[in-house]
Amino acid sequence: MSFSTIHSITFDCTGDPYDLGLFWSELLGRPLADDDKPGDPEALIQDPDGGPRLLFVRVPEGKTAKNRLHLDLRPHGRTRDEEVERVVSLGARLVADHRRPDGGGWVLMADPEGNEFCVERGELG
Repeated sequence: MSFSTIHSITFDCTGDPYDLGLFWSELLGRPLADDDKPGDPEALIQDPDGGPRLLFVRVPEGKTAKNRLHLDLRPHGRTRDEEVERVVSLGARLVADHRRPDGGGWVLMADPEGNEFCVERGELG
């Protein structure tokens, strides 16, 4: 059977792809590619387990609407609330808080370029 696999998840950015890559590198605990440097037209984060890469590419046009696709992140080794605080300290912005009193829900965040992602509840809450 023939099929396709996800090779890269690509983020368009109007700023320096290296800077946006650094944000996601810190967020995910994965390094940028060794040959990436400030001012490059793209930056890359590889998944050491062989999953999709995150590719950051400079484009001329800015973001104009809500993402139709986004990542849902699950914290490891900290609670969702601790992760939200950490992500904000890295430069993200809280967009909407959908946490529920029962511990469910999620927090909608935006990276420095405005790309939305969610922080869900982790194994610690």
